[in-house]
Amino acid sequence: MEKKGLSFFTIISTVICVVFVCEAAAPAAAIGNQQFFWWIFLIITFLIPYGLAVAELGTAYESDGGIIDWIRDGLGDKWAARAAYYYWVNYPFWIASLATLFPYIMTMISGYTIDFEANIWVTLAIELAFTWIVTFMAFSPVSDSEWVLNGGAIIKVAVAVIVGCVGIWFAATNGFASDMSPATFLPDLSGGNALGYLSIIIFNFMGFEVICTMTGDMKDPKHEIPRAVILGGIAIAVIYLFASFGIGAAIPADQIDPDFGMVVALETMVGNGFLFKLVAVLFLITMFANMASWSFGVNSVAAYAAQTGNMPKVFGKMNPKTGMPDGAAITNGVVTSLILCIQLIPNEFISNNIFWMLFGLSVVFLLLTFPAFMKLRKVDPDRPRIYEFPFKGAMFKIALIVPMIELVAAVIATVIPLSAEEVGDKVPMIIGLIVFLVIGEIFRIVSAKGRTEEYKGLTPELAAQRNAEEAAAAAAEE
Repeated sequence: MEKKGLSFFTIISTVICVVFVCEAAAPAAAIGNQQFFWWIFLIITFLIPYGLAVAELGTAYESDGGIIDWIRDGLGDKWAARAAYYYWVNYPFWIASLATLFPYIMTMISGYTIDFEANIWVTLAIELAFTWIVTFMAFSPVSDSEWVLNGGAIIKVAVAVIVGCVGIWFAATNGFASDMSPATFLPDLSGGNALGYLSIIIFNFMGFEVICTMTGDMKDPKHEIPRAVILGGIAIAVIYLFASFGIGAAIPADQIDPDFGMVVALETMVGNGFLFKLVAVLFLITMFANMASWSFGVNSVAAYAAQTGNMPKVFGKMNPKTGMPDGAAITNGVVTSLILCIQLIPNEFISNNIFWMLFGLSVVFLLLTFPAFMKLRKVDPDRPRIYEFPFKGAMFKIALIVPMIELVAAVIATVIPLSAEEVGDKVPMIIGLIVFLVIGEIFRIVSAKGRTEEYKGLTPELAAQRNAEEAAAAAAEE
């Protein structure tokens, strides 16, 4: 009997729904015409090696733990615990950052003006409603949520296509809002701008590892994951570029709002009529779909880490009927709600700085993937690999070391002041980063008390034993 599971269309939709983030198109567009160079450069030097490494790991080491299981096998419990925390902690802050956009976009759609600072309880109620709808959506099994993944991907592509097409029309009718001379397409390597561009675009590529936490819901993950990563990566790069082009056609790069850039650009081009309201509503829907799709990966990773003694036990509580990690989902909702309640304090706490600080932290978990991949290749060379990373020898090392350097640069650009003007914003970020790192270490130490011994990672002997056991189990099933 054929194994029931996610269709390949749903797997591709999941990649698009997770990786393509509509609200991330505006920061990319703010780079200006240089973005075309940086997109192409990072597709070649980051996306391709990252995606191909994920494809090999996801097909050779099938597990609901996904990326955390790879790091655990490669580097042991200590680094797996840290990566699991880094992976999780960014998520509730991301939900909170999107929740703060929701009330403002609703007023743009309705046409009513509300002083959200004066009506903070109304604002908070709307934000909390968004948070808990996303939280409850995470209770459903992935296989029962195909409509969310497929619908979210279709709507996201539709929004990007509409913004891109309207941008082409606007530029043809009114001319480009930005300078389109050939020199503007060349990279500016002066100052710290280039490092900042790395972090923005790398953020737009993150998420391919999420589908590797869904292997249990796939019909043929060994063949479907590589195809989804490669085809999805190409599609996402095209979608981002098309949407960014539409934004840049209407608004000069130095005037693009990183939060509302897409909807403001569309309003600039077509006014506040039906098309704008339709796209703005679709934009809000994509926020639900994006957070729901990410929750499947984040919650599975957190639950797996809790079950191996690398996250607090609350994350590992599973629903006996659905098999979903409800403990992780509820924890996300509670933490996000507490973050949003900080708005009740007179001075603003929720800002882009908080999000980008945590992005710098979350990049670290991705950074750990590459040395884990290299270690697993070394200690487990006989592992059956349906898909294999195509580079060999020196090219193998170069293809993995270059993305690691780019990830380190992204972290530096996110949290380290590269000019005197950035000191005021970055110093609080550094303090916050230190605080969250300390909390992560507390999580790791407390969680480790539930283990009888610390797993150091695969050795050649242990890898051989595991491969033999898996081969015997497969033969018995046949």
